Amino acid sequence: MFKTKYQNCCKLFLVIGFVYLFLVSIGLMSTAFKGFGSEFAENLIQTTSNPFIGLFIGILATSIVQSSSTTTSIIIGMVGGGVITMTNAIPIIMGANIGTTVTGILVSLGHIGRREEFRRAVSGGTLDGFFKIMCVCILFPIELATGVLGKMAVWISSMFVNIGGIKFTSPIKLATKPLIRFMQSMIMKVEFLQNIVNVVLLIVSLVFLFCSLYFIVKIMRSLVVKRAEIILNNVIGKYGILAIFVSLLFTAVIQSSSITVALMIPLIAAGILTVETMYPIVMGANIGTTVTAILASFATGNIAAVTTAFVHFLFNTVGLLIIYPLKPLRRIPVFLAKNLGNLAFKKRRYAIIYTLIVFFIIPVMFILISQLF
Repeated sequence: MFKTKYQNCCKLFLVIGFVYLFLVSIGLMSTAFKGFGSEFAENLIQTTSNPFIGLFIGILATSIVQSSSTTTSIIIGMVGGGVITMTNAIPIIMGANIGTTVTGILVSLGHIGRREEFRRAVSGGTLDGFFKIMCVCILFPIELATGVLGKMAVWISSMFVNIGGIKFTSPIKLATKPLIRFMQSMIMKVEFLQNIVNVVLLIVSLVFLFCSLYFIVKIMRSLVVKRAEIILNNVIGKYGILAIFVSLLFTAVIQSSSITVALMIPLIAAGILTVETMYPIVMGANIGTTVTAILASFATGNIAAVTTAFVHFLFNTVGLLIIYPLKPLRRIPVFLAKNLGNLAFKKRRYAIIYTLIVFFIIPVMFILISQLF
């Protein structure tokens, strides 16, 4: 009995250690991609006033920098500085919401060596993407025709005109940043690596990602699979609204929906969570991540910047209110995610092809066509 408790305790500490390593890998990946693309994203956002191309710019820019918060912050700064109008910013924000879901798919690729795990991980990793694409399909034409999101955002922002910026630090970023900075500084000290720091950071992040995911799933299976499966699926499955609010608060504190969703994928891959159970967690995370942009906009003191931040909030909230309560609509992203997972089970390359087409090839193609004509 004592031996079993001691072994379980050791396994729990190992899980915590590997989860920390997993979070460090996400942070390293984000740092590397931001190093590759922040300036590129900023220049890209300024290239068009066409709302359709703005949507694809938002997808591409956010897929490159791996953070909707980064893209949204750039947009808020540009709107505040008068570089782009709020009308032009709204489609880019919608695109940014799709682009940020690429992190979930990249995390699911960490399970590519284990076919059954990969099937479940791809389903979990693409659920948010299909939901956001569906939101855009519904809300983008409505916004073009009526400007309803912009009008609602103007009305809400008028109540917050004189509120100053409130800032707090994500505890996860606080915990992982020292190691990320240490590794970055160590790489920069090596003379022949100085010009390829971001490439090395990306490689290291992928090694950490694959190793941590492998051991998290392996240990979690032996530790809590049956008990956790019953508790999580029954509790969250029955009380979806509660899961939305808990996820919203958790994401607002850690300031990243990508991390919330990424933390769920090893549980999905291990068979502890189902895609249906993950659904409300994703919905809450989508709204929770908008808090960062709203707080950042308050600091600018610019009404246009505050309005733009509330558009981000409204897109995710209205999307949830339209799709989630209606079962026929709610089932569509789950159906698509599960089917892509099944395809990836048969041919693993389908997950990679989907990622390249949706997040890079289609946006680049439309942006290039708009520049040529």
